[in-house]
Amino acid sequence: MSKIESNSEVTLHFTIKLKDGSVADSTHTGGKAAKFTMGDGSISENFEKCLLGLESKQSKSIELSAEDAFGLPNPDNIHHMDKSRFVGDAAAEIGTIMGFSGPDGMDIPGIITEIAGDSVTVDFNHPLAGQDVIFDVEIVAVD
Repeated sequence: MSKIESNSEVTLHFTIKLKDGSVADSTHTGGKAAKFTMGDGSISENFEKCLLGLESKQSKSIELSAEDAFGLPNPDNIHHMDKSRFVGDAAAEIGTIMGFSGPDGMDIPGIITEIAGDSVTVDFNHPLAGQDVIFDVEIVAVD
């Protein structure tokens, strides 16, 4: 069996839990494991260090601080928009997550956090930014 090394291709299932034990996300929900190459930047350096040496079929619970998981909230990712931009099906309601077109044409999810008069506040930070999390990982394959 191969162990995870610095350039391994890893396939794994994960469940992300918050400190209170509630599940925030899981690959088991969709039934499709995540796949990435160690060192490709898709996960934090500290998370990679926690995976080094694990083998196929091995499971581990990894606690990550906010900085090592989804980062801290960035005030530059909070935008104020004119309420007139939200019409019809896109009516603004607090708590709604909407897709917005980014500078590169890709959709960026944002959550509406406040509505004041004609101003709508949209937070583009990752929903788990600022949260310490627990990743329960199950290694499916190491190539």
